[in-house]
Amino acid sequence: MAATTVTDSGGVRIITEVIPATDPRAAQLASGSRPPAHAASSFQVRGFRKAQPKALGTIHIFTGIIHVCFGIILTVSEYGTPSIPVASGVFFWLGLLLLVSGSLLVESEKRDNISLVKTCCVVNMGVILSTLVATLVHATAITHNIPGCDTNTPYQLKAEWCFNAGNKVLSNGLDFMFVIFCLLEFCAAVAALAFGYDAVKQHNYTRMEL
Repeated sequence: MAATTVTDSGGVRIITEVIPATDPRAAQLASGSRPPAHAASSFQVRGFRKAQPKALGTIHIFTGIIHVCFGIILTVSEYGTPSIPVASGVFFWLGLLLLVSGSLLVESEKRDNISLVKTCCVVNMGVILSTLVATLVHATAITHNIPGCDTNTPYQLKAEWCFNAGNKVLSNGLDFMFVIFCLLEFCAAVAALAFGYDAVKQHNYTRMEL
């Protein structure tokens, strides 16, 4: 049974009611004092959006398309004597990973879903590692000769294109361009991972408080 006390103070009457824990109204008051779970999740996702995931995702999608397109062109043109980047398949596996990462980042701009943020963090960790590997592959290609121009014996004939210095300059220019792309993709992935990790950490802390 609820206990009620009435206090008069300065012409104001204050009525205080003490509700026992067994009263159904106590459970309603307790549940009403807690913020909804989706509201807490939405707050954390808004923190992640400070990183502008749509812009970061657009960068990944754009560079991913470039990787795949150049991968197709170079694979066809270097058939039989592939360069190190073409032989490693870096254009395709990195390009596809960037397309997945970019799509998730753009989608996270539209949805208040902390699970989507967690997925973005995992995928961007893969992007960070992949861009480091891709940078190493392209840097190695710059230090090597054009495929098919290495001679194992003193009297082995070289292909005609081996004597054209412009081919090596063009090859190095493409590899250098993709090194720059990898650095851009790396920075975008690090930014997404940093803000995403902070949002996930705050979400876990809020859930423990509730």
